[in-house]
Amino acid sequence: MKIGYWDAFSGISGDMSIGSLVDAGAPVDQLVAGLNELSTGATFRSERAKRKGIAATKFSVDYEPQHKHRHLHHILEMIGAARLPLEVKQNATRVFQTLAEAEAKVHGTTIEKVHFHEVGAVDSICDIVGACIGLHLLGIEEVYCSPVNVGSGTAQTEHGVLPVPTPATSLLLRGKPVYSSGPVFELTTPTGAALAVTLARDFGAMPPMTITATGYGAGDKDFPIQATVLRLTIGERAGAAESTTITVMEANIDDTSPQVLGYAMERLFAAGALDVSLEPLLMKKNRQGTLLRVIATPETQETLAAVIFGETSTLGLRFYRAERRVQARQFVEVSTPHGKVRMKISAGGSFAPEYDDCRALALAAGVPLRQVITDANLAYLKNTR
Repeated sequence: MKIGYWDAFSGISGDMSIGSLVDAGAPVDQLVAGLNELSTGATFRSERAKRKGIAATKFSVDYEPQHKHRHLHHILEMIGAARLPLEVKQNATRVFQTLAEAEAKVHGTTIEKVHFHEVGAVDSICDIVGACIGLHLLGIEEVYCSPVNVGSGTAQTEHGVLPVPTPATSLLLRGKPVYSSGPVFELTTPTGAALAVTLARDFGAMPPMTITATGYGAGDKDFPIQATVLRLTIGERAGAAESTTITVMEANIDDTSPQVLGYAMERLFAAGALDVSLEPLLMKKNRQGTLLRVIATPETQETLAAVIFGETSTLGLRFYRAERRVQARQFVEVSTPHGKVRMKISAGGSFAPEYDDCRALALAAGVPLRQVITDANLAYLKNTR
């Protein structure tokens, strides 16, 4: 699987996104041909640039200023009428719907009535559709993103001077890892934020991959402090399928019985937890308690939090992100005197019989569990000689 990782250490915007894709190898002539399908009357420039000595691609959209505001349905009609791949249309539509929801909340109106100002301008329409075209041309199947540098200070907008991140950007990035570093400037725009939160499968550390290409998209400014570029790293997925960025959830519990905690563990595994552990604690006033720790993917953390609150007495949870390294593994089946057992084999060569298989065979045959495990290991070693 081909994956792409946007490193937003200097923020992310629409033009930086397209620039990174072109710099990484997306054919600019095909990308421009796709943008011309929108019939906006805009022209496009792709130029080499340098930001703090780093060679990058600056993608620009030139058009005559328009003094009209667009509703969501106007933009979706433009996308729908264009002769573009279905995947491009679907992704661009999702990005604009995400933007519309954020704008509607910021302005206290409905998604149907919200007016698009900056994000409805021709350059933003082309930036969003162009980024979706670029991802399609490069064959990128999954997108990931780093924590986002939003910048600081204020920004001049259609609604006047607003703090950075602007209200729409702040709302779009809710629940995502962000920070502020470097120049006092708007480094992440609503367009860039919408592309990232809509298209990225996860935010955090770079996923394991074999790198095949790297591209840099240049921003408008060339600050003396840091390079204003968005880096895109493309590669083939390596290692196991699990995400390397995980959520660790913890709670200190001192008034729930062990039986209830054991049941909660079963429910958490059934709901998708990667791992669950219970550790004894000595809490305040010398009360004995239990530390419940759950390892989860970011996508399942809310579901698992609901299970914890429902099945235990805790009133609070701690969440933090961590990086996980997992070896690739495969399963092979071996035959034992008691029946078939699946063996888990890691990329490093280590192996172990599947516990549930061994347990079921031990109960059915009336033999000790350790005997079934030993027989499974011997069967695997015999087959690999």
